[in-house]
Amino acid sequence: MGDIGCGGAPAEGGPSRGAEGNLPLEPDAFVGRAAELDELSRALDASRLVTVTGPGGVGKSRLAARASARRAPRDGVWRVELAALGDAEFVDHVVVEALGLTDHTARLPRETLRSHLAERRLLLVLDGFEHLVDACADLVADLLRRAPGLRVLAVGRRALSVAGERLVPLAPLGEEEAVRLLAVRAGQHAAGAGDEGQMRELCRRLDGIPLAIELAAGRLDALSPEQVLERLGDRFRLLTGGGRDALPRHRTLRTAIGWSHELCTPEERLLWARLSVFAGHFDLEAAEYVCGGNGLAAGDVLDVLSALLAQSVVTREETPAGVRYRMLDTLRAYGAEWLEGVGDAERLARRHRDWYVGLATWCELDWFSPRQREIAARVEADLPNLRRALEVGLTDPDEAHLGQHLAGSLWFSWVGCGRLAEGRHWLEQAVRIDSGHERPRLKALWVLAHVAILQGDTVPALAALRECRRRAERAADPTALAYAEHRAGCLALVTDDVSRAETLLRSALERYDGIGELNSNVLMARIELAMARAFHGALPDAVRMCEDVRRVCEEHGERWARTYALYVLAYAAWCEGDPAGARELLTDCLDGAHGFSDLLGSVLALELLALVTVTEGSAAEAAVLQGAADRMWPSVGLRLFGSAHYNTPHELCEARAREHLGDERYEERVRRGARLGRDEAVRRALRGSGAAVAGPAPGGGGRRAAAGASTQEPAAPPAREGGGTAG
Repeated sequence: MGDIGCGGAPAEGGPSRGAEGNLPLEPDAFVGRAAELDELSRALDASRLVTVTGPGGVGKSRLAARASARRAPRDGVWRVELAALGDAEFVDHVVVEALGLTDHTARLPRETLRSHLAERRLLLVLDGFEHLVDACADLVADLLRRAPGLRVLAVGRRALSVAGERLVPLAPLGEEEAVRLLAVRAGQHAAGAGDEGQMRELCRRLDGIPLAIELAAGRLDALSPEQVLERLGDRFRLLTGGGRDALPRHRTLRTAIGWSHELCTPEERLLWARLSVFAGHFDLEAAEYVCGGNGLAAGDVLDVLSALLAQSVVTREETPAGVRYRMLDTLRAYGAEWLEGVGDAERLARRHRDWYVGLATWCELDWFSPRQREIAARVEADLPNLRRALEVGLTDPDEAHLGQHLAGSLWFSWVGCGRLAEGRHWLEQAVRIDSGHERPRLKALWVLAHVAILQGDTVPALAALRECRRRAERAADPTALAYAEHRAGCLALVTDDVSRAETLLRSALERYDGIGELNSNVLMARIELAMARAFHGALPDAVRMCEDVRRVCEEHGERWARTYALYVLAYAAWCEGDPAGARELLTDCLDGAHGFSDLLGSVLALELLALVTVTEGSAAEAAVLQGAADRMWPSVGLRLFGSAHYNTPHELCEARAREHLGDERYEERVRRGARLGRDEAVRRALRGSGAAVAGPAPGGGGRRAAAGASTQEPAAPPAREGGGTAG
């Protein structure tokens, strides 16, 4: 049969040998595809022409066979295999032969078909028609007009584009079904299934393509799953050996993909090869820039891309970042071989890097705007491509400054969108390179220091700041000096040197004013200065400064820094004996931070919500929130930066909760909170689950805090740059 996919025994009620029709028995167990089978069955009920499309090896033929067996009409299911036919003029002849018709008259085959089908109710399955589209489309349109009892199920890598056609695109298997298929097929070989983690990784690396999984299972009689994984770098050599009853184009993965390649025009093959430079999704603008030129005009990319979409080489997806496109890794690997073969891989890699350096530069500039959410979604969608651009940028000695610039420009993603560890990885690579370009290296240094501070790793942060300042002074770079001083102030703040923090942050803000800098980082410096003032007991100053930051944020549509201003204001409200006001501010803060995937902002808000919750009278719920925060901290770094100032609200909340619950019940509630996933914990905190929202509890106000050790209040709010504060 056509595509090797999820196979199976004959469906109940389906045609058998000797029944009307020629649908062959399925050779082995049919695995999964229940939802797709139902969708195709409904489509066959609703439309007289249904076309199953998808890339080679995805399982189109097996699915079509199973659905056909379910829906066999009075005069049967008749399958026509067209893959081996090379001449479009013989399409009608092949269909006549498949239907078992004999006509020795002078009539044309088309007339024979019209006559035979006119009064019959049957399902005609045209499998593997993609290289004969025009001839098949003409035949199908003609027969559907003249034979009211005819239904056609077409199976190919593109649409027929006939009026009334209903398309059913078939995607690769989901992870669970792919693993189940591999386990079933592997069980037919001596080695059998292996470690579940390895089996899952193998299915993931094979894109969930049934043909690839079938071929990999065939290798398990000689290799372990681990060995197969090790050899997937050359998947086209490894994945061979389809059964003798399989079509030639499905006996190896290379020939299955090569079949699609042969159907492409030279321009389509060229774009296929060039698109292989992308990792994951890409958008049209990126494809036009990276792939245009040198034989393919940028203005023609859309038309050629549309042709690849029609042939299931590329798929279109709706994402939070808009319409994007992607190729399965297997198809991308095939294109990459061709790109290497024509000697164009290095040039395309540089063009790809240049596009994403430009994208990151634009996103950084646009971060301080109402488009922050869009920027976050865009970077999320393009992370695989940004990583590839970083790899290229940081391994080319002659152009390493571009990699340094890219690593530094993505500070808002590392710091503001929950990617501190990944940012640290790239930034450490960047600062080890002496590219001969001082400015991008200086930027990478202060961003590295920022990330390390937020992780609570002060020694490398201090080293990066010292080097940044030394080099900035030598280069007379006022921007780098301002950022180095700012981050030094953050470091002093989280290490409890509050007086030094205030001095450095004021100096940094003066430097920012001197160079006309106003962005999210500058606002974070103001918030951090507000924290320092609060830690010194000057709570009104802290409130005034954060209200001013909130006003600027609202004027510019800035949402991320605003969450940290809300955090400080919420703590101030709690200190003034207004837990209801504090909860309202923290709800806004937590919702905003979680929306950016800002782990630091989220966990700080959770910690403070726990304190507000125990003040409101629900010690049990406060303990749950503390447990949830405890689980999140390891993904950020050192809990509460190891700072006594930042830790005071946590200790106060714990002391009050233990006093109300007792140690055993407190620990049990903390464990319950630690079992919550991040999304679940945030949802629970936002709805105030279990909290008895009431007025100030006795002894709850921060300024009434001299009543004893168990009620000792912190002198001021712990706030900090979550992707950006306190650090």
